[in-house]
Amino acid sequence: MATETRAGGQTAHPTPAPLAGVRVLDLTNVLAGPFCCYQLALMGAEVIKVERPGSGDLARQLGADPARNAAGMGISFLAQNAGKSSVTLDMKADEGKALLKRLVARADVLVENFRPGVMDRLGLGYETLKEVNPRLIYCAISGFGQDGPWKDNPAYDQIVQGISGVMSITGDAGSAPLRVGYPLADTVGGMTAAFAVAAALNATPRGIFLDISMTEAVISTMGWVVSNHLIGGVPPGAHGNENTTSAPSGTFATADQPINIAANRDEQWQALARHLGLEALLDDPRFLTREDRKTNRHALRAALETVLTTRPASHWVDPLNRLGVPTGPVLSVPQVLEGEQTRGRDLIRATKLANGEDIDLLGAPVMADGARAHATLPPPTLGQDNDRIWRDLGLNEADLTRLKQEDVI
Repeated sequence: MATETRAGGQTAHPTPAPLAGVRVLDLTNVLAGPFCCYQLALMGAEVIKVERPGSGDLARQLGADPARNAAGMGISFLAQNAGKSSVTLDMKADEGKALLKRLVARADVLVENFRPGVMDRLGLGYETLKEVNPRLIYCAISGFGQDGPWKDNPAYDQIVQGISGVMSITGDAGSAPLRVGYPLADTVGGMTAAFAVAAALNATPRGIFLDISMTEAVISTMGWVVSNHLIGGVPPGAHGNENTTSAPSGTFATADQPINIAANRDEQWQALARHLGLEALLDDPRFLTREDRKTNRHALRAALETVLTTRPASHWVDPLNRLGVPTGPVLSVPQVLEGEQTRGRDLIRATKLANGEDIDLLGAPVMADGARAHATLPPPTLGQDNDRIWRDLGLNEADLTRLKQEDVI
């Protein structure tokens, strides 16, 4: 499949790229907003990251490598900022505000994740910017939304995980509440924002204010849990690795590492029991029906593990899958990243940094006509595109020199 590299942009895409020709101003920091704009860049948008002079996105200083943090290219920044341009701008300065408005006049989308009211206090809120560009899609990402009693509260991922109810149902009765092991709220919030922006780009006429609450985005992903409570009156609980809708369905021990088995249908349960040589369980009154097996799931687990623990995970996975019993190993993150399934579908690709170093980055989570979009240029150094982008707005060498000296850019 053909690819293209946009002039002034930094991402190769299947042709045609879905968001080719769309310009996005990324005023965001750390994760939810940058992740949103990274997804838009992978889909073909030109993304201009607008950062604070001198320091930039806080994520530049975050990550597991102190040397990269000190250089302003922390791993947390590298993870979701490839394929973007970077300019620096002090939006508190009068000339900085004027320059942002000039950028907005040529943009399709603006994404910000300041606390509610910050952009209004700067004189750069939606009501002001839509006068500059009535077609502007303005996307504001925050922890709790633009109104309500919590709107001014600080919101980090773990705070949202706790407030949204996720932690209360993660783990089991002995370990909950537990934090999900990655920044779930930031990532889900960012993906929700990207979806909303892409939808708004299809509207006629364009021009809208999108209010994205990370908390509401996370709650929306808990549809089964929420509906079981609202409709069925079932109290949400922490059930660990058990699938409460069926049994045997969950995580099981083997001789070396856990595996997941989802024998949700009667025929799958029967095939599992026969494969393990436990046909007698099929006539056990504790396990005759789906509801019986759910009620006696722990006794059923113990019976199955008497056989499963006699062999390693690799002994069970493929044969059970061939029998139509969904089964998979519980892998570590390095194992799944290095596995033939992940590598074979081109999810990870090397990108060369400005210093010549190769790093591996994730591409788009979508295959389009058999091809996956990847960033072809690296995450930008702070302000690396100042001259190109500001000159494109009509600034000359004297303007740039003065604005740099005054720390406006």
